[in-house]
Amino acid sequence: MSQFVDECGLHVKAGDGGAGSVSFRREAHVPFGGPDGGDGGLGGGVWLVVDRNVSSLIAFKDHPHRAAKGGTHGQGQRKHGKGGGDLLVPVPEGTVVKDQAGVVLADLVQPGDRWLAADGGRGGRGNARFLSNRRRAPAFAEQGEIGEEHWLRLELKLMADVALVGFPSVGKSTLIATISAAKPKIADYPFTTLEPNLGVVRVGEDSEFVVADLPGLIEGASEGRGLGHQFLRHVERARVLVVMLDLASVAEHPPAEQERILLNELGQYQPDLLDRPRIVLGSRADLADPALEFSGERIAAVTGRGIRPLVLAMAQQVQQARQQLPEPDAFVVHRPAAEGYRVQRDISGDWEVIGRQAERAVALSDLTNVEALDEAHRRLKAIGIDKALARAGAKHGETVHIGRLAFDYEDDS
Repeated sequence: MSQFVDECGLHVKAGDGGAGSVSFRREAHVPFGGPDGGDGGLGGGVWLVVDRNVSSLIAFKDHPHRAAKGGTHGQGQRKHGKGGGDLLVPVPEGTVVKDQAGVVLADLVQPGDRWLAADGGRGGRGNARFLSNRRRAPAFAEQGEIGEEHWLRLELKLMADVALVGFPSVGKSTLIATISAAKPKIADYPFTTLEPNLGVVRVGEDSEFVVADLPGLIEGASEGRGLGHQFLRHVERARVLVVMLDLASVAEHPPAEQERILLNELGQYQPDLLDRPRIVLGSRADLADPALEFSGERIAAVTGRGIRPLVLAMAQQVQQARQQLPEPDAFVVHRPAAEGYRVQRDISGDWEVIGRQAERAVALSDLTNVEALDEAHRRLKAIGIDKALARAGAKHGETVHIGRLAFDYEDDS
C-alpha cells in the first residue's frame, strides 16, 4: 500500500463555548444577594501546523476528522468554565489549504507556519456580567457559541531543491538511488514511479540539498494527461530543474524533441517554471547509439558516468538559488479574516441574517425573558442589523430569523 498521499479531505470542528451561568448569592445574613453567575469557557480552536517530521498527508486518508474540545459551563460564585484548549494538527511542509470551491485559504511552507482552520466558540457570559443600575437582578446569561466547522481540501506541493523532469523510464529513479539513500522502485516499464520520492544529497561535510524523483511527464500533462497535474504540482516549489533526455536507442523521440515537449508542458502549466535555473543532460548514455549527435552532458547512472560532475553542478545551482530566495527568519501565522454578517432571503421568503457577529447578539439563555429580549434588540441595533435589513428591502411585518430568534421586522415609520 502506498505510504505517500498528496491530496485529501479534512473535516475540522472547533470546540463549542461553555454556557454562562444564571446564579444569585445565597448566603446567611445576605437575603438579597446579587447575581454571581460565572462565564463559560472558550472552545478550543483547530490549528494546522507545519511539522518537518511529517512527510505526507497519509494521516488524514482514513481518518479525516479533527475536533477540539469544548469549554465547560460557568457556575455560581463567579466560577468561570475551563477552556477547551487548542488542537494542533501537524501537516507537512508545502501544504496548501483550500475550501470546497477550490479557493486557496493558506499556503503553509516553513516549519512552524500555522493556520487557524476552525475558531473555537466564545464562552457565554454569566448573569453577573449584565448587572447595571437599570438591571439589578438579571435572570439570563449568554449561551456558549458553537465552534466553527468546515470541510477542507489539503494538497501537498513537495519542498525540494531539485526536481528531476523527464519522460517515463528515462532513469530518474536510478539517478536518485545513485546519488542519495532513497530507494525508489526501479523497473524496465513506464510509470514505475507513481508517487514522488525524495532523496537527500550530501556534498562535502556542510552542503546538502533535497532532490525529488517525480513521476514521468508525457505530452499533454499540462492538460491533465497521464499523471498530469498530480505530477506538475510538485515541480512548482523546486528551485532547480534537471531536465533528463533519454539517449537510449529505444527512446520514442530524439533528445531535441523530448526537450521541446518537456519545456512546453512546463510552460503551459506555469510559465515562470521556464525561468527557473535548469540543467539539461542526456540520460542512459550507456544505451545510446554511437552515431547519436548530442552536444550536452551525458550520464549513465548504472555505470556512474558523469554522476560526480552532475552532483556538483546541482549543488552550485541550488546554492545560487538559495541566495536569491532567502528563507524567512520567523514562521508565519495565518488567521482567517473576521466574519461580519449578511442579510438574505431564505427558501421560504423570510429574511435571514447569517454571521457569527449577529448570532452572538442573540445567543442568550432565555429569550422569553423580557430583559433578555431587550438586550438582544439593543445589541442588534448597535451592530446595524436594522439598517442592513432596510437596505436589503425588508418590509414592515416580514419575518426575520437570526440564529434561534425569529421576529417581525418593524421599520422606523
